[in-house]
Amino acid sequence: MKTGCIILAGGAGKRMKSERPKVLAEVLCKPMLGWVLDAVKDFGFDGVAVVTGYKSELTDAYVASRGENIITYLQKEQKGTGDAVKCAEEMIRAMDSVCVLNGDAPFIDSDTLRASLAYHIEKNAQVTVITAEIPDPTGYGRIIRTDGEFTAIREQKDCSPEEAKISEVNSGAYWFSAQKLLAMLPRLSTNNAAGEYYLTDCVEMAQKRAAYISANPKIVLGANTRKALYELNTIARNEIISKHMDNGVSFVALDGIVIGADVQIGCDTTVMPNTVILGNTVIGEGCTIGANCHIEDCTIGNNVRFDNVRAYSSVVEENVKVGPFAQLRPGTVLHRGVKIGNFVEIKNSEIGENTAAGHLTYVGDSDVGRGVNFGCGSITANYDGINKYRTKIGDHAFIGSNTNLIAPVEVGDNAATAAGSTVTKNVPENALFVERGTTRVKENWEKNFKRKKK
Repeated sequence: MKTGCIILAGGAGKRMKSERPKVLAEVLCKPMLGWVLDAVKDFGFDGVAVVTGYKSELTDAYVASRGENIITYLQKEQKGTGDAVKCAEEMIRAMDSVCVLNGDAPFIDSDTLRASLAYHIEKNAQVTVITAEIPDPTGYGRIIRTDGEFTAIREQKDCSPEEAKISEVNSGAYWFSAQKLLAMLPRLSTNNAAGEYYLTDCVEMAQKRAAYISANPKIVLGANTRKALYELNTIARNEIISKHMDNGVSFVALDGIVIGADVQIGCDTTVMPNTVILGNTVIGEGCTIGANCHIEDCTIGNNVRFDNVRAYSSVVEENVKVGPFAQLRPGTVLHRGVKIGNFVEIKNSEIGENTAAGHLTYVGDSDVGRGVNFGCGSITANYDGINKYRTKIGDHAFIGSNTNLIAPVEVGDNAATAAGSTVTKNVPENALFVERGTTRVKENWEKNFKRKKK
């Protein structure tokens, strides 16, 4: 059976007071739409469509950035959820069953999608509403059942006092028989207060309908305001930190700690306060991360220590120490035993085992061997204003303090540069490179006397 998914992502979210589509508002630094697309990807649909609307070019760009086979359809006018689904009619025709999800309900999960599809098939339903039971159903459409069988969705304003007590609510997610959905969409009417085509009307049209209760009550949660978005962030943050605790990760305090949904952390690692870890980051066992670190899309080995580090798209092997106040920019590779100290920046460079850059050093676009020592104030001058060039430093080289390596240049194995040198040509192995101007001392310099008098 071929399954398709339609994600409704056209809303402006006026109450967010944002210039961006509502689905791009972020939960733990990932757009709400991204959370939904992650669940959809994990499920494994045969086709996925995102229906855009307000500032569609921004949503299109985000969808394209994921590099997945997703079709986008533009709803030119905001004429309701039924009209939005109709925009994806081309995809519906190619499927047997179609799931409709909201792009601003980030906590939908693939387990719920699988179980609800199985229930949809078991009941031979034309439409299955995915529901949840929540403690406070205020504002949600109630699920009305007669003798245990789903019969209707009752909106809050239409509920009787008894119906208002019902805790099972509509999540806004549905499974449809594709052919039945195609037959129902043309029958939708705008005969309502909003003058829009409501997808919920299809539920009433269907002769065989079912309601599946998800084990995850959070699937009903969405955000129409910044306050609601903050609450989603709080829920997600606490759950992710709790999951890492269960996996053996320690937290001294939770102040300022944000960990993304896709982050993996090994046991016996400690995350210190004010640390942000995002993207597809993997951290090994026995590490100390923080305080005040920001890490994105990095792979970090076992027994690594980070202190006040900014690290992006980098690879750090085991037993490495970085910081405080250091930055690893994209393309950095630190092999085992490397020590990177305070106010050191590494960019697009591979640093060999047991190499040390203790302080005030910049290494960019370089290939550095094993056991190299960088003195204070050393830099690789990799950019001439037009092009960037690489520097190569051999094993066990010694780079003296305040050395300027003007790329492209090579320093051989066991070679050294004298402090204060500007290296513009290759240094052979086992050689000492010295480049200093003639020293002159002017005694009794008149400006000293003037300064003393002043």
